[in-house]
Amino acid sequence: IGPRLAGLRSSMRGGLETVEQLRELTRLLEAKEYQSRMEGVGRLLEHCKARPELITANLVQVFDAFTPRLQDSNKKVNQWALESLSKMVPLLRESLQPMLLSIIIAVADNLNSKNAGIYTAAATALDVMIESLDNLGLLQAFAGRVRFLSGRAVIDVTERLSVMLVASVYPRKPQAVERHVLPVLWYFLNNMIGNGILPGRGGNVRTAVCRLCRSLQGQMGSRLQALAASQPKQVLKTLQELLDSESL
Repeated sequence: IGPRLAGLRSSMRGGLETVEQLRELTRLLEAKEYQSRMEGVGRLLEHCKARPELITANLVQVFDAFTPRLQDSNKKVNQWALESLSKMVPLLRESLQPMLLSIIIAVADNLNSKNAGIYTAAATALDVMIESLDNLGLLQAFAGRVRFLSGRAVIDVTERLSVMLVASVYPRKPQAVERHVLPVLWYFLNNMIGNGILPGRGGNVRTAVCRLCRSLQGQMGSRLQALAASQPKQVLKTLQELLDSESL
């Protein structure tokens, strides 16, 4: 009984230590003082390096406290959280799945930041996700988010959708691309006015939408035009114009 009891005691003590560590981590991440929030982000990164299983086993609890730091009102915390996320993603990989959408929403909103450090950190975080995570899940999340973005963020997310995600997912899951990405393209082609303006969204999306058309046609061939023909006339007309202008 002796050794077994001792083992039980030590595992209970380990369990209590874990609870205490998580409580302290959450307290720091949600603290009023920005220095404490900075420390909380740093500590989370250390845990991800040293004991990723501690974080993955309590992912929702931890990231409920961490994700708001990706849009922190303090610029230092905001940038540090984005930079740290880029280091966490390759360590946690697919276990991030339950929190992926809320992370992408928070990161993408920083793409309109006028602060160069925050913008760069956000763009880098998205690229690290594309390198490290299953692209099918990202394709769905990016495609689902694009219509809610404005300004530079629309362009940046659309470019990543066309350049990286369509090409990597279509050969494996063509139906996923057609289900998630084509509605985004139809939305752009239906709503773009003049030379590529999305009313009320700011920014000129023409080049990004051109690239998306070209990327989809590269994978789908004439099937793209065939599916566009079932959309309002404006869609097929604009699609053809964009594809022709690209090939000039």
